[in-house]
Amino acid sequence: MAIPERRTTADGFELTFGTNHLGHFALTGRLLPALLRAKAARVVTVSAIASRWRSGELVDVASEQTYRPMRAYAMSKFANVVFTQELARRGGDTGLVAVAAHPGVSQTNLTREVPRALAAINLLLRPILFQSTDRAALPSLYAATHPGLTGGEFIGPTGRGEGRGAPGPVRLPSTATDPEIGRRLWELSEGLTRVEYQFLGDLWPGGNRSNPER
Repeated sequence: MAIPERRTTADGFELTFGTNHLGHFALTGRLLPALLRAKAARVVTVSAIASRWRSGELVDVASEQTYRPMRAYAMSKFANVVFTQELARRGGDTGLVAVAAHPGVSQTNLTREVPRALAAINLLLRPILFQSTDRAALPSLYAATHPGLTGGEFIGPTGRGEGRGAPGPVRLPSTATDPEIGRRLWELSEGLTRVEYQFLGDLWPGGNRSNPER
């Protein structure tokens, strides 16, 4: 989060986008055959409140040269939610449930690189807005275990400003459900990672997902 200067992963991707989105995309794709064989597979992708900061402005932050730390972070977190929506669309009729979650606001070392002004504000607001790391883990646990989730939900603290409070469904970032944005991110991610998702093919001969034994 908020790495001061532009850095890259071993594969040459911008570090924030590569770590927070592309790595998740590639790992989930590699695990997909096992997920589709499971009786009740669920993929939980952890996003952030920051996913709403730049909603709808999907750009190729993996390769662009103009770098702004908090913008890169917000875009990576928006990508987490868009990825979840698109995974739910593409894999919904296989039984795979895809859910996004955000932890609210908690004081961890994630914020060690944020600008000094923002760090000072965080310090002042900590008693009011911040929750413990144990409480911050609850939305992810809810997303992973709640039996009522069917896919595509966004789970977070339900208190004021979603900074703290009991976990539950919260509003999705604007435009995160747009199929065109989902398609663009998916194609970009496949092209960069060279990981393609196979929902049929090798798993079920004949490609009939409704009748695996055919």
